[in-house]
Amino acid sequence: MTTAIAHPNIALIKYWGKAPETGNVPASPSLSITLDGLSTTTTVMSAQADQLRINGELSDDVKVLRWLASLREHFSIPPIHIDTANNFPTGAGLASSASGFAALIVAINAHCQLGLATESCSGWARQGSGSAARSLFGGFATLKPPNWQASPLLDAKDWPLSIIIAITDTGRKAVSSSAGMERSRNTSPFYPAWIEQTKTMFHAALDAVQAHDFSALATLAERSTLNMHAVMLSSQPTLLYWNGTSIALMQRISALRDSGVPVFFTIDAGPQIKAVCLPEAADIVAKSLGEVAGVRQLVRTGLGAGARVVDA
Repeated sequence: MTTAIAHPNIALIKYWGKAPETGNVPASPSLSITLDGLSTTTTVMSAQADQLRINGELSDDVKVLRWLASLREHFSIPPIHIDTANNFPTGAGLASSASGFAALIVAINAHCQLGLATESCSGWARQGSGSAARSLFGGFATLKPPNWQASPLLDAKDWPLSIIIAITDTGRKAVSSSAGMERSRNTSPFYPAWIEQTKTMFHAALDAVQAHDFSALATLAERSTLNMHAVMLSSQPTLLYWNGTSIALMQRISALRDSGVPVFFTIDAGPQIKAVCLPEAADIVAKSLGEVAGVRQLVRTGLGAGARVVDA
């Protein structure tokens, strides 16, 4: 058996929408940070027939099975048993599919001796989940054309940041990211402008990261988040992933920053709020967010490593 571990990543410059071509290609580039405290652990072992177990329960997850069938069109992969588990809520806007597919391709690559380089693993992970491509790398990573394989931008130790995740709901979201993206692409009047503006913000954010300019990155990241959710809200039927606590947390983070605390928020397709701050502000931010009514749990973490085999 072979076991791999991967961490979810959160995009600071986000993508929301797929290009009209095969291969699960994003419509715009993205920039992310990989988280240390959350993880997916995936074990692959030889078996008589394919079997998938997610968080201890047998599953016929169509997305995973379809991805595995596509992989077999290129490589000889015998029947395998896949056992995967997250140490955080699944399908709740915490990028469980990103860490899941990243851990899965790394485990299969090692177990079946496919000989794929990290960049190639990233391309395969992307075909399962667009954001999974970035979880192959730690620290800051990018996903951009022309090959749509993720690339490392800055190592975690080169610019340490702290992330406080405020979990407001542990249930699965009603509309998956894949379905939501397609709805927005087809119905939001803001979608074309969103794609073009993201391309511009992406390059500005690269400059901010390389310059360690927290203020500039904060402005761009929050703008990317709010623009993405504007596209969601203008979709038909509307996509509202926030709840009341999400809004209260955004207001609290904005107030903290106005008072001089170096922190900003980012939100994906879910009600969880991720507060990104400089390490010296982590205690203040965590204490303040913990006081907001409706917060079920706070998770404190830093930037993590890329996907890797931990036992073979």
